[in-house]
Amino acid sequence: MLQLNPQQLQAVESPLGNTLVLAGAGSGKTRVLVQRFVHLIQNAGASPYGILAVTFTNKAAQEMKQRIASSLQITTEGLWVGTFHGLAHRLLRLHYTQAGLPEHFQVIDSDDQLRVIKRLLRENNVDDKIFAPKKVQSFINNHKDKVIRAGFLAHQQNYQDQVYGQMYQVYEAYVLEHGLVDFAELLLRVYEMFENHPDLLGEYRERFMHILVDEFQDTNVLQYKWIKQLSGGGAHDVMAVGDDDQSIYGWRGAKVGNIKQFQREFAPCQVIRLEQNYRSTKNILAAANAVIAHNNARLGKNLWSEGDEGALIDLYAAYNEMDEARFLVSKIQSFVERGHSYDDVAILYRSNALSRVIEEALLQADVPYRIYGGLRFFERAEIKNALAYLRLVQMHSDDDAFLRVVNLPTRGIGDKTIEQLRFYAKDEGLSLFEAAQQLSETTLLPARARAALMGFCSFIQSLCQSMAQVSLPALVLEVIESSGLIAHYQKELTEQAKARVENLRELVTAAQQFAPDTDPEHTLGYLQQFLAYAVLESGDMQADAHQSSVQLMTMHAAKGLEFPLVMLAGMEQELFPSNWSQNAQEDRLEEERRLCYVAMTRAKEKLVLSYSECRRLYGDRKSHRPSRFIAEIPNKLLDNLRPGGFVSKAQFVSQSYQKVAQKQAPLARSVTSAMPWQLGQRVSHESFGCGVIVNCEGMGENARIQVHFDAAGIKWLMAAYAQLKPVQ
Repeated sequence: MLQLNPQQLQAVESPLGNTLVLAGAGSGKTRVLVQRFVHLIQNAGASPYGILAVTFTNKAAQEMKQRIASSLQITTEGLWVGTFHGLAHRLLRLHYTQAGLPEHFQVIDSDDQLRVIKRLLRENNVDDKIFAPKKVQSFINNHKDKVIRAGFLAHQQNYQDQVYGQMYQVYEAYVLEHGLVDFAELLLRVYEMFENHPDLLGEYRERFMHILVDEFQDTNVLQYKWIKQLSGGGAHDVMAVGDDDQSIYGWRGAKVGNIKQFQREFAPCQVIRLEQNYRSTKNILAAANAVIAHNNARLGKNLWSEGDEGALIDLYAAYNEMDEARFLVSKIQSFVERGHSYDDVAILYRSNALSRVIEEALLQADVPYRIYGGLRFFERAEIKNALAYLRLVQMHSDDDAFLRVVNLPTRGIGDKTIEQLRFYAKDEGLSLFEAAQQLSETTLLPARARAALMGFCSFIQSLCQSMAQVSLPALVLEVIESSGLIAHYQKELTEQAKARVENLRELVTAAQQFAPDTDPEHTLGYLQQFLAYAVLESGDMQADAHQSSVQLMTMHAAKGLEFPLVMLAGMEQELFPSNWSQNAQEDRLEEERRLCYVAMTRAKEKLVLSYSECRRLYGDRKSHRPSRFIAEIPNKLLDNLRPGGFVSKAQFVSQSYQKVAQKQAPLARSVTSAMPWQLGQRVSHESFGCGVIVNCEGMGENARIQVHFDAAGIKWLMAAYAQLKPVQ
């Protein structure tokens, strides 16, 4: 058996019965699960095919299978090791008759399920503007995860809930008739099959005398019930491995309370804590422990390491988001110069929208990067949709842009209408926009289609008028709001939809910070320049798959990963913890704190935290306090890289400064490198005294500097005439 520490060995060799293993971050839980599997075979007389091991990802299942096969010198074929969905699918294929399914039933993914729901909404004359298909989908799946069929829904008082319930019934009837099984249905169908066929359940209870469950803190109601059902209510040997401090998926149904419930309902239950960490330095662990200790509803454990103390945690208070991005890049460059590779670095953020400014700084510095599990800012679908509107405003003959947005959000312009438009445009030699204008004034199309096309064309024409009268940021704001894109995504009420709305609002900031070429010889207008900039940014591809590159990702996406250098950006109140969590119940705030704990414990050697005292995000410039999570870290563990700035870590900017900051002019990308001044530099002025440079815009003779003077407050000065002097 591989070398194990005392607690790992205790878990592996624990007596048969129910065991809860609280496995802290980086404590070697996969090794424990594999060795427990091996121990049961070699020392408890279990068959390799009589142990059920449940994981949450296919990758984890494959890794576990390979390790088991290697340790036991057996083939992986036939092992009952897999995800909840994978194991349920296998059971349904074996027992489709008892499950009430046709032999060749089809499993549909989330996208296929959504298409079915959209079709059923149309066929039942349900307005999808009021009852968004994704909300209907969430309603159905959430009830399935809670083991609630449509027929068991109590009478709904609310009209919307009545419609959702009716659509749930319609959907159930449709998929049953067509032999379709969605992801949520897989496990529910197995659970019901066992309930309806106790003899079959008895066979599997007799087979699976030993059950191992990984990531137990991420189980939902149905998954917990299935484990309880299959184990005979805890009568078998069940080992649940998880960490209540790493439960970060409450928004998608995970119940952190399942761990405590396991202790009660699977009693007697031995609890073993894996607290020795093999990943991070002592200082990183001490900081993470200090943060998570502020959560009340936890079982409690304290990570420790036999490794080095390690470096202090860097804390950087940036003046604005561009200063923060430049700092992160410079930190990466110095880290790589000391012998590390770009692969060793990860930048984590709470919201995808924060990546845009960081991406831009990385590109300017020629630092290769990849967006882990996602797309770059200008490649995201919602951003492309908004840009397609702008492209159509700029050039009506852009048929690709027309096709992308003519029915987004839905306006009743269906495939038949589009087909007629195509034929008409081809015959008459027109663009699709011109064809739409002409056909909307004829009787060749149904009245509803004509009205929809006329409304769309009128909207684009109104944007053309706005283009000549308003600034670029104002035009972008009008597009994302008046087009209905914001409302379209807000209807869905999902985490992904919320991120899309944030990204659209961040596009306004991108427009504010865009610096158009003002050279008289430059013939492109500001909109055309901005569109070209967006194309070039998205066209400059991420690093190749095999190229060393910095990883950018959300904190949620970082779960299970580790890097020598981890940088947490945007550590500010209202961003992290997010505004919704602070205004919600305590358990929401505690989940945000767990997310911070997870993010911090991704770091192996070095952890960097940064926040911006003033940030332009979603089109607005605001001043935030540093995140409360920073204040929860003992000062002795922090290396404050910019002490004595114009806003200290514990302070708010004054109310008057906030008003000025929110009204300041749109930012350009930066001043030229030839300019002698830098953000954060202390300077003196003959009239206003001493202050700190907090912002800059424009280039050459038109460059302006914003200074926060100690006595005179915020002032914008022309760089060429300000006669500023550096203060040492």
